[in-house]
Amino acid sequence: MATELEELVGFLSSPSPPVKKAAVEIVRDLTGSEDGSLSLSKYASTVLPSLSQLLKEKKEVSEPAAEALINLSLNSNLAAKMVEMGMIKTAMDVLYKPDSSIARLLVMLLVNLTQLDSGIVSLLQIEDDKMQGLFVTKLVRSFCRSSDETRDDPFDHVGSILVNISKKEAGRKMLLDSKRGLLKQILRQFDSTSPLRKKGVSGTLRNCCFEAENQLQNLLLITEFLWPALLLPVAGKKIYSEQETSKMPLELGSALSIEREPWDDPEFRVEALESIYLIIVQEAGLRAFWSVNGPRILQDGYEDEEDPKVMEAYERVGSLLVHGGGTEEPSSSSETPK
Repeated sequence: MATELEELVGFLSSPSPPVKKAAVEIVRDLTGSEDGSLSLSKYASTVLPSLSQLLKEKKEVSEPAAEALINLSLNSNLAAKMVEMGMIKTAMDVLYKPDSSIARLLVMLLVNLTQLDSGIVSLLQIEDDKMQGLFVTKLVRSFCRSSDETRDDPFDHVGSILVNISKKEAGRKMLLDSKRGLLKQILRQFDSTSPLRKKGVSGTLRNCCFEAENQLQNLLLITEFLWPALLLPVAGKKIYSEQETSKMPLELGSALSIEREPWDDPEFRVEALESIYLIIVQEAGLRAFWSVNGPRILQDGYEDEEDPKVMEAYERVGSLLVHGGGTEEPSSSSETPK
């Protein structure tokens, strides 16, 4: 004889809209507690496909279904099952339907699923040569086009997805691919007023800089966006003269020549300094850093810094400049990596 919970899960597939709506709302409420999620996990092979199908229905049903899946995906075992059953493709398909009304929830579900290696592989579409990178390209495009500071942006959380996928080498290589131009698009969001967006851009750039040894050229191809994103958070309060900014990329020099809002969150400043460190470890990266007057900018920023952890990050970069022969601008005749 079926238990009450089995009957409830069965009602998720009911042909009656009112019954289905009531069932999915109860399931959503159950997933809000650890005990409820644990009980439902015993019926994962039924409840997960049923909730997945409900994502395609009207908002009154798809919204609680998405909320239930977000809650259940906090369990890594259930998240792995979702990935295995193709949940990422389902979420992407529904997300880009013209009449999609649960975009924010679907993006949040993708954030949870890309905490797993298998979720990252699925989103990158690594195993499909023809479609590889399509999902990521769509998400980056939405992240960059949708910014609207006057409302709650459903694509703000894409920044967290980008951080997740850039933790893996395959994700970093995709974002750094100059033909795709994804990182260039992402970096244009670094001065957003949304802390969530800024955090996503900062974390993604830092992760991509771990590929500096092999992908430095692709990083330096987007110099006009790279250096503002890395140096403005750590430049301090100084307003630079026209002579001082003459060697800098236009975007960086223009920003440093006027009064600017401080980057209050020390995490941004630490990540920027860590990224700079990873770049200037490479000889060509060090030359590029000197070419934009980077050491001077960091020196001025350090004088204004008060946070001990950020100061430590400044000092780590400074130590590399000193002990790595970086106290003077490298000669232009230095040999470049091959």
